[in-house]
Amino acid sequence: MAAPLRIQSDWAQALRKDEGEAWLSCHPPGKPSLYGSLTCQGIGLDGIPEITASEGFIVNEISKKSIHISCPKESASSKFLAPYTTFSRIHTKSITCLDISSGGGLGVSSSTDGTMKIWQASNGELRRVLEGHVFDVNCCRFFPSGLVVLSGGMDAQLKIWSAEDASCVVTFKGHKGGILDTAIVDRGRNVVSGSRDGTARLWDCGRSACLGVLADCGSSINGVAVGAADNSINLGSPEQMPSEREVGTEAKMLLLAREDKKLQCLGLQSRQPVFLFIGSDAFNCCTFLSGFLLLAGTQDGNIYQLDVRSPGAPVQVIHRSGAPVLSLLSFRDGFIASQGDGSCFIVQQDLDYVTELTGADCDPVYKVATWEKQIYTCCRDGLVRRYQLSDL
Repeated sequence: MAAPLRIQSDWAQALRKDEGEAWLSCHPPGKPSLYGSLTCQGIGLDGIPEITASEGFIVNEISKKSIHISCPKESASSKFLAPYTTFSRIHTKSITCLDISSGGGLGVSSSTDGTMKIWQASNGELRRVLEGHVFDVNCCRFFPSGLVVLSGGMDAQLKIWSAEDASCVVTFKGHKGGILDTAIVDRGRNVVSGSRDGTARLWDCGRSACLGVLADCGSSINGVAVGAADNSINLGSPEQMPSEREVGTEAKMLLLAREDKKLQCLGLQSRQPVFLFIGSDAFNCCTFLSGFLLLAGTQDGNIYQLDVRSPGAPVQVIHRSGAPVLSLLSFRDGFIASQGDGSCFIVQQDLDYVTELTGADCDPVYKVATWEKQIYTCCRDGLVRRYQLSDL
């Protein structure tokens, strides 16, 4: 990947006034950074500013919420997108996780202010407060139905909630340490959790029972992902007959992002190893891109793309900064990644530029969720930002 471009986080506001300025920079790996600026020469009748760039940078295109900049010397090109709207009243402190329901109507988020809330995705208006975890909630997500929420907390409990009346309908107990991530199997009869206690567990939602320990790796499991396996991949066979309460686990892979620098993949139903990959630092997050391609992000800023069919060497390693990779999400024919330095970017195969979601000023962006052409992010600055891809 080309050298990353950066821009002043509030560029859209700064360039809206005559002679307004915003800084720009380009960071080629192993070479000195290049610095420049953008200047507003006036506002057109359509409300779109006329922008010029300092030497070494080119403005390719501009709209009200986006600006496409290139640095030809480093053949770097980025389209910067400003938030369409920002929700500041949902939480009072850092927002650690969020998700959007399958219909796009609701959001759920958890914060270090000790709360987990459900809100209207269109305007951030509060709908429900989900109370019941002791200590902080680390992760929250909607079931595919969009009517039910799954959460995991530092209290080692996994809970299922009704989004309609905020009641907690199921509590799973069994982990000995905080739950750091979850995954939902198929339509959600079973769910998977990863914990600080080093285990990943499979749970039966209908009976609120643990169906088994999928892995016990002696190291904190920071991220989990479940994906359908391409039929060329040998997932092994289970040692004993799976419980009839296991639903939708066959032909699925389970990916575990571990604190001990290891990325582990196993058959969800078979519990048999598929591969173990050792990275440069602790793995924070992981996701499947297809039946054989996956991504995993590390604490030192590497995004590994691996092919399950030949996992020995990565397909590619993307490194844009040394900041921790905090979330990864498959998106269209590419992915969205967010990092601890506030950067959040979209890589798409057929585009020769990176799309950067701007607004966070050096504050970590912990999680990204999408619904159709809308992208939501949550950040340490306590804000949920909503971006409209049609603004591109």
